[in-house]
Amino acid sequence: MDFRDTPAEAAFRSDLRAWFRSDGSNGERWDLNVPADVVAARAWSSSLHDAGYAGLTWPVEYGGRGLDPTYQAIFYDEMVAERAPVHVGIIGLNMAGPTIIAWGTAQQKERFLAPLLAAQELWCQGFSEPGSGSDLAGAATRAVLDGDHWVINGQKVWSSHAHIADWCILLVRTDTTVPKHKGLSFLLVDMHSAGIEVRPLRQLTGEPEFNEIFFTDVRIPRESMLGQPGDGWDVAMTTLMHERGTLGFLFAAGLQSNLSRLVEFVAETAADGSTPAADPTVRIEVAREWVAVQALKFTNYRSLSRLLETGIPGPESSITKIAWAESNQRITTLATRLQGMAGGLADESAAWNGFWQQQQLRSRGNSIEGGTSEILRNIVAERVLNLPRGR
Repeated sequence: MDFRDTPAEAAFRSDLRAWFRSDGSNGERWDLNVPADVVAARAWSSSLHDAGYAGLTWPVEYGGRGLDPTYQAIFYDEMVAERAPVHVGIIGLNMAGPTIIAWGTAQQKERFLAPLLAAQELWCQGFSEPGSGSDLAGAATRAVLDGDHWVINGQKVWSSHAHIADWCILLVRTDTTVPKHKGLSFLLVDMHSAGIEVRPLRQLTGEPEFNEIFFTDVRIPRESMLGQPGDGWDVAMTTLMHERGTLGFLFAAGLQSNLSRLVEFVAETAADGSTPAADPTVRIEVAREWVAVQALKFTNYRSLSRLLETGIPGPESSITKIAWAESNQRITTLATRLQGMAGGLADESAAWNGFWQQQQLRSRGNSIEGGTSEILRNIVAERVLNLPRGR
């Protein structure tokens, strides 16, 4: 494989880099629990859309640019290099949108895709439930057909950004008489509907990024379903493959960003005159993480090759998710350890403004969200390595 940019890719990279540097939003970090920050995040995301950098791989007829996934990888590379923020509608762009493109009716595509790209409408995901853990097929939230409406009752949990979402991709049980995988359906739910309650869940970081969603006799139109009743498992697999495939590049880009910050950090002189990088064991640890990041990058290229060949993200992306989670946890743990006693504080007046403390606490969720590392190891064993199932 030739890892160099083609002339077209090089031109795209150059134009993108110039746009990031001229936009003025680099380095922004928004708290999506603050209304003013949500407005700012939407405005930034809208500017990405206006400049043609949202939906790069989407078909042109749906508002995208119809580019190969390599261009999305380049976008994430440059975004991280410039420390620019991501599109606030990342769940819509990488999960809801591709699923609607694959399964939606003409009317659904016309209604949802354009406002999704422009960040006019934000999306969340309603898959996980308190009683089913990693068993997605065990979803118990019910939807019962009543005339021209589905009536929804149940609860979802760990739904990122549900508190600011306009719409939800929701996995529900519509048939209790068939095997659990076959009784699921997939709905597009207006989060402003009567009967929906969102309760934020505060994390170790102190931020309520995730949420519980409660549905009590929520009525939505019959035509809100993606696919047919009973297609929910297959539709959800489309969503998850795109989540783990296309987001792999974003994972790697974020990891590269933290690694570059770690290199900066260990080269700085502390108040006592010491420099962490002067210790050869620290240099070795940093070098090991650099190697891990490079390995992850090339694993992504492997996944990208499959995506270019088939048009569908493959199970290799599960390797990316596992490696990213473990590497990010190691990097953030190393940084806080090197801060010594100050590593136990989140003093915003100190150097790095509590950055590593926040990153280290947040990283604990990396091996749970988007599929636990245990589940993903099973996927790798069965679908990548073709190992036999255990008894």
